[in-house]
Amino acid sequence: MSIPPPSGPHQPQGPYQPPQSYPQGPFAPPYGEGQGGPSYGGQPGGPWGVPPYQPWAQGYTPVNRPAPVNGLAIASLVLGVLCCLPGVGLVLGLVALRQIRRRGERGTGLAVGGAVLSGIGLLLWALFFVSGGASDFWQGFKEGARDRASISLVKGECFNAPGGALSGETDGVDEVPCARAHDGEVFASFRLAGRGYPGEETVAGLADDRCWSLRDGYAMDSWAVPGDVDVYYLTPTEDSWAAGDREVTCAFGSTQEGGRLTGSLRNDETVLDADQVAYLKAAHVLNAALETAPGSEDAADDLPGHKQWAGRVSAALGEQARMLRAHDWPARARRQVADLAADLDTARAQWAKAARAKDADAFYDHYDTALGLIEPGRGVTVRKALGLATVPPQGDDGADTSVQV
Repeated sequence: MSIPPPSGPHQPQGPYQPPQSYPQGPFAPPYGEGQGGPSYGGQPGGPWGVPPYQPWAQGYTPVNRPAPVNGLAIASLVLGVLCCLPGVGLVLGLVALRQIRRRGERGTGLAVGGAVLSGIGLLLWALFFVSGGASDFWQGFKEGARDRASISLVKGECFNAPGGALSGETDGVDEVPCARAHDGEVFASFRLAGRGYPGEETVAGLADDRCWSLRDGYAMDSWAVPGDVDVYYLTPTEDSWAAGDREVTCAFGSTQEGGRLTGSLRNDETVLDADQVAYLKAAHVLNAALETAPGSEDAADDLPGHKQWAGRVSAALGEQARMLRAHDWPARARRQVADLAADLDTARAQWAKAARAKDADAFYDHYDTALGLIEPGRGVTVRKALGLATVPPQGDDGADTSVQV
């Protein structure tokens, strides 16, 4: 005998159904049926209408998820704290606030904090530039990067170098009064051109040529410069060049080991009178021409070069004599200057003949005579009358190192 199931489908009544009272006796269902166990006919539950437990319904979340934090708010706070890009941090903070209101995201405090800090940072940067702090900072950076070229002295100032050495690398110098013993005296400075570092040898070559050409503008009377004084220069390094350093500083210094200078070597328009300056400017015309001598010392090795040089010296002597005659000299020096100008005319004629020589022997015949007519001693009487130095400077070997007359 069988018991038919109840008619009609079973309707679920929720995720959990309280237990039913089952028939007792010989017609009770097998154990487990009607309690979520096997069902009959593919229907849920047991044959007595007991439904199983129901799964979670679609879209239901057992735990609430918090709204995400706005990423721009975080970025704004980071930039505000670092103060590296305050303008960007301020903009990100304002944009983040709008996004938070529109999207319902979190991070309002972060955005506000980032905007405030960035605004303060932007104000500080503005004050930094307006007050000139940026310029001072950059100048300090360049001076710190200049290494051995780190010298802030100007023309006419004296200094001591570390260890007293003016050769090799140095990390800086100390300014001292020129009246005291010192290692060097700055007589000129100039800037090099170019974007890329040209190399240490090129920089040194440019510095050497230019400094030597500038020395006469500071120490116009070479007779007043001791024979053991030479020209030195401080140049940019590769690292300081990258920081914008292009300055070369020219200085006088002693060639003697441990030697020092005392007193200023400056003798130019700021120290000399008009008559002294006029005489020295005329003498420099001859000096410049004599310094263009060819590399070969023997005229037989380069006769054309020596003849061209003799022509330049002849022209310089003519110009020197013209300048001496054009100046209105004081009574105490007129006769001496006139005599010197006459000697220069005689020397010019001999140099002109050397410039037209047919061979080396003929060149030397006129050259030897011409050279004697411009020896330094011929200018002593004029120098004495004008109050200039009267003793030609001597080199370490005792030889005369001057070409001024």
